Formats: sequence, structure tokens, C-alpha cells
Amino acid sequence: MLSLRAMFFFGSSMRRGFTFFRSFLFCATLATAASAQPAPDPGAAEKQFAQMMASEHGLDAAAVLETLHRAQYRQSVIDTMTRPAEAKPWKDYRPIFVTQRRIDDGAAFLEAHRTLLDRTGKQYGLPPQMIAAIIGVESNYGRTPMRYRVLDALVTLAFYYPPRQTYFRSELVQLLLLHSAAFPYAPEDLMGSYAGAMGWPQFMPSSVAKYARDGDGDGKIDLWNSLPDICASIANYFEAFGWQTGAPVALRASVAANARAIDPKGLDPVYPLQQLAEWGYTTDAKLDPATPATLVRLDGEDGPEVWITFRNFWVISRYNKSPLYSMAVYQLSQAIAAAARTP
Repeated sequence: MLSLRAMFFFGSSMRRGFTFFRSFLFCATLATAASAQPAPDPGAAEKQFAQMMASEHGLDAAAVLETLHRAQYRQSVIDTMTRPAEAKPWKDYRPIFVTQRRIDDGAAFLEAHRTLLDRTGKQYGLPPQMIAAIIGVESNYGRTPMRYRVLDALVTLAFYYPPRQTYFRSELVQLLLLHSAAFPYAPEDLMGSYAGAMGWPQFMPSSVAKYARDGDGDGKIDLWNSLPDICASIANYFEAFGWQTGAPVALRASVAANARAIDPKGLDPVYPLQQLAEWGYTTDAKLDPATPATLVRLDGEDGPEVWITFRNFWVISRYNKSPLYSMAVYQLSQAIAAAARTP
């Protein structure tokens, strides 16, 4: 603290020195008062959330708050969320999922559960190899450890990850509403991914609510241990988004030297094949020229790749909106089907 002698150097008189000293004390008092104000309540957002669950969904606010307090903050969830695999180029992304081991394991899975997969595929109109590919990518045929409690992951992302907190709070809402006779699990007992996705299909709570199915008829949905439930849920998901049985997914495009440069902003198939052909993008497949499609450009191992993609490619992307994901699932499914047919 300044001494009185030091303060007097700021003025030529005792009065001016005293005035400065009094101002100094006043500012110091204000700073002390400001620092003494209570910090924002870290549980305020949780309390508001609990009250919302009570007013909008009829749950007991105290019980909701108690459930939230049982969650643990997981910094690894935030860290992983900031470095998704989909940020990689295709040449680096593809080797993560389309590997010889995953192909062989997928073919073995397809053969081991052929009756179930054929029955489910026929019921929902989805090729069995596509069900196998989704399971392979999402959980490596059940081998990927479920390291996180779903409650921990969703509470961490809902309250400590501002970039997507609206989405994850909506998933937390759905998690707390899932408990029922068909889904009789306590939220804190559910295990999943760093993003709160559950079971072999890696369904978020909203997907469980809308698309999960009881495939074995035991009255419960078990996405961790019941293959009939797992397969039926995946197939129902695809059917719900409009999978077209027997229709193409993606075809490598031949690009003319003078092709028109177009840059589609999404995966919606908005261009008739005939239009793409007129612009210089063609395929050898014999398809109706009016078939809706779009273009996807990928950074492949041997250079740029241009693909013509269709409605079914878009359907795969409902699982994960990255075109890299859709292409990995599609190519893995094709490789699994080929390997399963090979003696």
C-alpha cells in the first residue's frame, strides 16, 4: 500500500494529497466489494433445467436435480468432441473403418447371423450387409468398449459445451423421459460413447425414442445384448428415413475435362442424372435419367475423387451427416457382401 509520504508527491499541498488518498481508498473499497460478490451458482442452469422438466414434462424437479447431481463432469468428453474423426480427409478417414479385419469380421458376422439378418432385411427392405456395416462402424461388432456413462456424457455436454449445448440438452431431456416398461433402465446405468450414444447401434436418446424396436418380442428394448433388437432398430431407422430398396447408393463419376464446376452444399439429391451428365458428370450405370442425385468430392489416397450419390446415400447420412461416414459405411457394406460370397 502507498504510504502517506508517497501520496503527497502527487500534489503540492496537504489538501490535494488528502483528496488523492481518499479517492484511492474509495476505489480500493469498490474493488474489494466487487471481488466479494458471490460467484454465479454453478448449479443454476441445472436447477432451471429441472424446473423445465417439471413444468413441461411432469417430472419431479427435485428428483431430476438429484439425477443430475449423480452425474460426473468428464473433461475427456469435451476433449474428444473437439477433435472428431470426420475432420480428417477421406484418405485418412477410410483406413479407420474400411480395413481388412473389419471386412472379414463383418463377413463372419453376416454368416453367423444370416437367418436373423435376412429376416430383418426383408422386413424393413434393407440389405443385410448394410446392417452389418453399421454395426461394424459404430461398435466394431460389439467390441468397442462403452467407456462412458450416458448420463455423465450428456450432462457434461449439455452444461459445459456451449457450441452444441442446445442439442445435447434436448438429448438429456429425452434420456430422462426414456424410462418405461419397454426401456426399464435407470439413466445412470446406461453406458455409451463420449457423445451419449447407446449400445451397438450407437443411438442417441431421441433415436431410441423414435426408432428403437423390440426385435425379439420379449417386451423390452436392449441395444447392448439383444441382436434382434439391435438389427431391427437399425433397419427401422433406415426405413423411417426413406431407404429405397434396390436403389443405388453411390457411383464413381467420370468427369469431363470441361465439366461445369458445381459445389453442392449438402447431400440432398437435387440434380437429375441427365442434368449432371450435361454438366460433364457421368456413370456407366443404366439408370433413369430423371433419377435425383448430387455430387460428393473426396480427397482420396490417389487424388481427388468425384462420386454421384443418391437418396440412399443421404439416408445413411442421417446416422452421421459427414459424407465421409456415409461413404465408409457404403464401401464397408459392399466389401462385406463380396467377402461373404467368397468361399
